[in-house]
Amino acid sequence: MFKSFWGSQEQQSQPPTQELPSQSWYPPSVVGSSAASRTSTPSSTSFNAAHRVSDGPHLSPRGQLPPAEAAGIIAVLKDKSVDELRKLLTDKGAYDAFFHSLDQVKIQNNLRDELRKETVQLARDNLEKEPRILELRNQGRIIRTTELAAAQEKLIDLEKQKDEILKSYSPSTLIQRVHDAMDKVEEESEKLHSELLAKEIDLAMFVQKYKKLRMTYHRRALVHLAAKTSLSG
Repeated sequence: MFKSFWGSQEQQSQPPTQELPSQSWYPPSVVGSSAASRTSTPSSTSFNAAHRVSDGPHLSPRGQLPPAEAAGIIAVLKDKSVDELRKLLTDKGAYDAFFHSLDQVKIQNNLRDELRKETVQLARDNLEKEPRILELRNQGRIIRTTELAAAQEKLIDLEKQKDEILKSYSPSTLIQRVHDAMDKVEEESEKLHSELLAKEIDLAMFVQKYKKLRMTYHRRALVHLAAKTSLSG
């Protein structure tokens, strides 16, 4: 068909009246470029139609089809007559019908329909789960409210225990404990002296115990004095 059309194009003159219809649905730039190329070979006409049809399938960043897809579309266009090609360029309905008959477009439409169905199904599943989500949210709010009150009460108790422990190990408390230990040793020394006077203990035993108590007392007195000096300093 292309060979016969090529031969006819070479033999016949180029009549000035053979122009594309002015009512073409293509943009003026496309119509102008088509009219300017009306004397070109059928292969170039087929390429122009293929390039226009390629607006739907995958385009490269430069607006060109990959060679494999372009070759596929040209293979579909090469069997069409000149009138059919001209109709594709001027009749939007014919172009749309041809465009949607391409395998690339059908594949993309099928993918779009599948994605749409999956999206709708996901939306329905989410709507079905919404009551359960609300129920779990309410349960979580109740649990947080009840457990939070118990946790806060426990935290207050722990804070009190911490304050008591820190207070018991404060410098002033430790100094007071050393002073109390000194008083205790002083009381034991007085008691031991009373036993000696009452002859409840012999002198040798009294000296041994009393010496030990006084050494403990003076050791604690030195610690008490050093602590007070360090704290005041």
